[in-house]
Amino acid sequence: MSSISTKGLGIYRIFSFPNPRIMTASPTEKIELGNQNIFFDRELSWVDFNHRVLEESFDQENPLLERLKFLCITESNLDEFFMVRVAGLLNLKSAGIEERSLNGKRTSETLAELYSKVGQFVKKQYEALDEILVELKTNKIVVVQDPSELAGDDIQFVKNYYKREVSSILTPLAIDPSHPFPHILNRTLNLGITLYSDDDKNKAKELFAIVQVPSVLPRFLQLPQNKETDVRRYFPLEEIIKLHLGDLFFGMNVKQIHTFKIVRDADISINEEQNIGDLLATMKNELKNRMWGDAVRLDVHSGAGHIKELLRGLLELEEYQVMEIPTLLSLNDMMFFQSLEKTSHLKYSYPVPKSGFAAKKSESIFSEIRKNDHLLHHPYESFKSIEDMLKIASQDPKVLAIKMTLYRTSGDSPIIQFLGEAAENGKQVTVLVELKARFDEERNIRWAKKLEDSGVHVVYGVVGLKIHCKMLLIVRREDDKLNRYVHLGTGNYNSTTARFYTDLSLFTANPEITEDVAILFNTITSSGKMPRLSKIYAAPTFLKEEFLHLIQRETDNAKNGKQARVIFKMNSLVDPDIILKLYEASQAGVKIDLIIRGICCLRPGIPGVSDRINVRSIVGRYLEHSRIYSFENGGKPDVYLASADCMPRNFLRRIEVMFPILQDKHKKRIAKILELLLRDNTQARVLESDGTYTRLTPGDDDPAVNSQIDMVDI
Repeated sequence: MSSISTKGLGIYRIFSFPNPRIMTASPTEKIELGNQNIFFDRELSWVDFNHRVLEESFDQENPLLERLKFLCITESNLDEFFMVRVAGLLNLKSAGIEERSLNGKRTSETLAELYSKVGQFVKKQYEALDEILVELKTNKIVVVQDPSELAGDDIQFVKNYYKREVSSILTPLAIDPSHPFPHILNRTLNLGITLYSDDDKNKAKELFAIVQVPSVLPRFLQLPQNKETDVRRYFPLEEIIKLHLGDLFFGMNVKQIHTFKIVRDADISINEEQNIGDLLATMKNELKNRMWGDAVRLDVHSGAGHIKELLRGLLELEEYQVMEIPTLLSLNDMMFFQSLEKTSHLKYSYPVPKSGFAAKKSESIFSEIRKNDHLLHHPYESFKSIEDMLKIASQDPKVLAIKMTLYRTSGDSPIIQFLGEAAENGKQVTVLVELKARFDEERNIRWAKKLEDSGVHVVYGVVGLKIHCKMLLIVRREDDKLNRYVHLGTGNYNSTTARFYTDLSLFTANPEITEDVAILFNTITSSGKMPRLSKIYAAPTFLKEEFLHLIQRETDNAKNGKQARVIFKMNSLVDPDIILKLYEASQAGVKIDLIIRGICCLRPGIPGVSDRINVRSIVGRYLEHSRIYSFENGGKPDVYLASADCMPRNFLRRIEVMFPILQDKHKKRIAKILELLLRDNTQARVLESDGTYTRLTPGDDDPAVNSQIDMVDI
């Protein structure tokens, strides 16, 4: 790439392409589905996103424990990706179904490339780990992986810990004709062991056994600290067990021992049409089955040899489904070190969020919303404003009803408490709890039961759809009439993630918006047909249609010589119809800037097709989660916030909302937010036409712009 200018409102252009041989498209390229030259593969694009996260673990500008956190996140991301997306592809392959992705790859081709790419990715993970472990040691935090490094006092300390805390929990499982291979739990750490008897001098009768490393105990044991030094040393639990195998296999000799982890198909599939009578009970049963799905990946220590082959055969995995790991397995367990005391110098210092919009008395908080809409930008402004509003509403005698959607919430959320208190105070409280929020299902079931016990009317999702929109409606009697107050957001009602996710949310008493929200709640709870609303666009009925209409309007404006521009900020862009419509807009002369954190199936920079489309991804200390959709509209911009990304699932299989920003001051603020994101030249990566991402760096005369830090002033 020869030149990138970051001056102005995201005015940058890629002038040359780093890999011309991949550029097979021409100005006459057909803009249609099935043309593999104009789309990137969804799954491979996800791996690229996770690689951008991994890059942060190598970045010396990040504090050391933050680098470790990024590394742990990549492991957690990868496991979930395999449990859902890769598992789905494997199910298609086993059924003999060769679906084609947007770029024309067949299922088997995508799987082969995926596993190859992930194998390379795992190698990079452990390069990052090696660097981080060295720097942890420099900072007097040592992970002891070799038992020979234990001192005399350490050995006795470990032995005492094993007898006191570990031995009673362990269960050695021999594998032979009378003891079949156990169904090992998903993502658990295990030891695979080959042994032979003292009586078998020729070692002919080899025994294979498994010991699960107990997840109820800490993964790392802190060893005694030398009084003359402040070095903190930690010994992995699996190494403690290895030292005491003689206690588990009396009279046996260990031939080989290696750690392994199985990742299983954990997607939940429910035929809701058949189980409509008891979705909650069905979900509980499916959650039990999640731990026992088919294996989709085996992680095992490098050099495991015979043990690897034994496990691969028992799990019925292909060679390419095995990842050989050089050192510590289950990297996400390294998050343990984030909680160590006296390590603040190794972490980010986060600014205290501004209070944003807050009022202690009910009259003042509702009168403030009546006067003006209030726009909050999290985490720069406190999520507590939302909690305060709910708390006040739960106690306010003038509040008659509260309705709310809960897709994900934090483990200790005061929101659950306030909703329960509101019901106990005699208010009509309805909460739409989404049981199918992936990997939060169990938590949501617990909260739903707790809310029901408080007298809250709980609605358990909608048949065939996920309730993904973020809505809060409060109905209050004022001057002998009922007024509505609404909160809408791009992120979940989760006070924990609100400290680390960037999201936007709006408080409003606008009559048209509040009427729309009231209608939408009633439509969901009544299972009625969704009507066309006044200001809000909702999926699965009208949202995609409106997106296509708004992009077409920009296209028409460009053709007619009017100002035309599109700026989208989202997590993922996958929907092929939206991508095709953006290509058409680009061809018509619309300037298009896309800020997409994760998956992007659109290929920018194709001559004559997408050369007016620029795509960037920002990965940093905050997770970019807000969804913003801005349309120039001939000089009269329309700005929308939404719960939805541009993905088929958001448009077709979820209840989502896109809501307008009506007041000019809030439109201008969002424009500044987008401008700053488009000027970022430290955390931003630009997507090239060949699928690679190029990280921006400031030019010699350009100031460094880190949007996630500088955003605090907007």
